[in-house]
Amino acid sequence: MTTASTEQDTAQGGGISKELATGKFTDKMLADMRALIGTEMRTEACVNNEYATRLAILRFAEGIGDDNPLWTDEKYAAEGPHGGIVAPPSFIFACLGGVQVGWPGLGGFHAETDITFHRPIHVDDKIKSRVFFDGFDGPTDSNFGGRRIKDYLRQEYTNQHGELVASFICSRMRFERTEMQKRSKSRAIEIPHPWSEQELTRIEEDILAETPRGATPRYWEDVQVGDEIDTLTKGPIGLTDEIAYVASGAAPIPRLSAHGVALRRYRKHPKWAYRDPNTYALEPVYSVHYNDYAAKLQGAQIAYDVGIQRTCWQIHSLTHWAGDAGAVKAIHGQYRAHVYLSDVVCLGGKVIGKEVDESGDHVVRLETWAHNQREQNVMPGTATIALPTRGDK
Repeated sequence: MTTASTEQDTAQGGGISKELATGKFTDKMLADMRALIGTEMRTEACVNNEYATRLAILRFAEGIGDDNPLWTDEKYAAEGPHGGIVAPPSFIFACLGGVQVGWPGLGGFHAETDITFHRPIHVDDKIKSRVFFDGFDGPTDSNFGGRRIKDYLRQEYTNQHGELVASFICSRMRFERTEMQKRSKSRAIEIPHPWSEQELTRIEEDILAETPRGATPRYWEDVQVGDEIDTLTKGPIGLTDEIAYVASGAAPIPRLSAHGVALRRYRKHPKWAYRDPNTYALEPVYSVHYNDYAAKLQGAQIAYDVGIQRTCWQIHSLTHWAGDAGAVKAIHGQYRAHVYLSDVVCLGGKVIGKEVDESGDHVVRLETWAHNQREQNVMPGTATIALPTRGDK
């Protein structure tokens, strides 16, 4: 949609308008993207932390609401299995949350995550990230937002010894924003959610009752198929939760910046930004996670959470249950619906299998979930966790 005022705004703003960029799937676009398959992506503008310093780990842990003393308390962690503080497995996102690839003018949602964790991150480890474009599926038709494609980025994290720390397959759905906007009314729900004081009291009591398993081992022999893990509650999700996540060094793609630094980047890449008609400020496309106006342009109702932020919550619930001696080896998650500001998410899971895996680890396999107050599973998934055995004593 282009109007005379928008054209004037664009001319005066170096190609930046009040709308998010809109594009269409074309044969040329698809051919150009196929030619990029296998390319290693540039990451310089997206790296937030190179070193896992004590404060970087603390800032990230607090940014996802996880005060496990294994990540945050030097005295406690010194007595633990690692001999000192380690980072939560999800700290890889504080080093580099992700990279965007191509698709000029198209919208995108993080759709699916597959992560394998190979070793812990210790204080002062130097983490390097490499990202590769592995291709895409589609376009196919969907009821959610018209035609869409699903692309795949492979992110590999290594430490200063060249050892693989984690590998992450990030899948995103790409769609035509105009089609997404047309269908937004079909997804309308009551937002913000009208919580009662009684409900809020119960939610906060549930949050304050959460505690990590800690130094008490959860032995593999004591876990049975059908056991459910403890429930972890997040919410009501607020603006500060999103700011804390950004401040932790996690999600921005590319890094968020201000004033002249941001303006010069936006003039070079006009589709990275839009002009907010309420404040007249330039804002990044990423602000869909804290700016209602941007979220509506994306086809959502109001601002919503970050995909990998939700994955951090999933990992938080798993490390709480596994205890200090346990280790999350792999996770899978799908993002099925927006988690809007004011929503509450309860994360849990159930043991569906036990085995000794090919590495000789005693593992349990879990089905995981994340239910909102509308009884939607907004992140169905799976996880594999290695646990200590009584034979190790």
